[in-house]
Amino acid sequence: MKKRQFIKDRCCLNPECPLHGQFGKGNITRHSFYITSQGRRRRYRCTLCEKTFSSTAGTPYYRLHKSRSTFDEVTKMTVEGVGISATGRIKNLAPDTVLRWREKAGEHARRFNDEHLKGFELIELQADEMRTFVDSKLKPLWIFTLLEVWSRLWVSYEIGRRSYRNVKAVMGAAIQRGEIKGRFLFTTDGFEPYAWAVKAMLALVCVYAQVIKTRRKDRVVRVERKLIVGTEFQLENALFNSEDSSTVNTSFVERHNLTIRQGSSYLGRRTACHARDRDHLDGNMALLMCHYNFIRPHSALKFGKETRTPAMQAGIVAKKLTFRDIFTRRELLFLCLLVWLLVLQEKLTRNVGMR
Repeated sequence: MKKRQFIKDRCCLNPECPLHGQFGKGNITRHSFYITSQGRRRRYRCTLCEKTFSSTAGTPYYRLHKSRSTFDEVTKMTVEGVGISATGRIKNLAPDTVLRWREKAGEHARRFNDEHLKGFELIELQADEMRTFVDSKLKPLWIFTLLEVWSRLWVSYEIGRRSYRNVKAVMGAAIQRGEIKGRFLFTTDGFEPYAWAVKAMLALVCVYAQVIKTRRKDRVVRVERKLIVGTEFQLENALFNSEDSSTVNTSFVERHNLTIRQGSSYLGRRTACHARDRDHLDGNMALLMCHYNFIRPHSALKFGKETRTPAMQAGIVAKKLTFRDIFTRRELLFLCLLVWLLVLQEKLTRNVGMR
């Protein structure tokens, strides 16, 4: 009798199973095959709950009537600023199909960000906001973005009115995801709710300064810098320790906002591709955030022949991921294990050096 081969990189997808979502438990075996238009695919079986599931179950590829590479190409076009209609014409797909695929990819990217965008150190943060609209220019919205300058990591975003509540939400997400190991530098523009939120949430752990720009006829005629939280000595020390900033500025997050606008067809200055629904805009931002942090190499993070992604620089993953890695998450367990081993080795080296 042939011995069963247990699959280590699969987990049971049945929510009622005691081993639901747990890898390497020896409960998943190969069951059978099923036929699709793209060829033969594998089915798996949980020996504990006796439920079977396909190889694409729990991923955006589930019950997809096209190839997975076509889905990945449509997703890639989405984060490169190609609109829905143009994508449909290029890939010979209906616009409704492209929109439905975007929604599936955005929802999966949002869950991926929530699960894996964490554990990085907060060293220098910059925050800014972009103005856009949904459905009509009479319904303006603001996209709040927060960037970690040292690693160029896009930490969090929030979509809504330009209010204290949304400022607090985007900063709260950054605090939950990051680790505060020392007093870090935080810079924003002159929007007043930032100062209120920093004094309420970060007064003891950051040096906070504002960059206030005065414009006349769409040109900056004066730049004023204000220290809100912290002392002059603490500010000078934070700038001295910064590898990127020699003065108080918001240049990095403003350049990041341009990257976001170029990557989203919804955010063009003059475009017919603006978002008709707020959920579509939110899903597009989640997908952009996942692509920017984990997939796209950053030109400012080039070290010799290696160009890292922001997630690599922040120590979240060990290599550049692809949409296939993110949508299937098969290799993610081993990547997380590798990062954990590297962090453990670094801690042991530090302890030996201190002794």
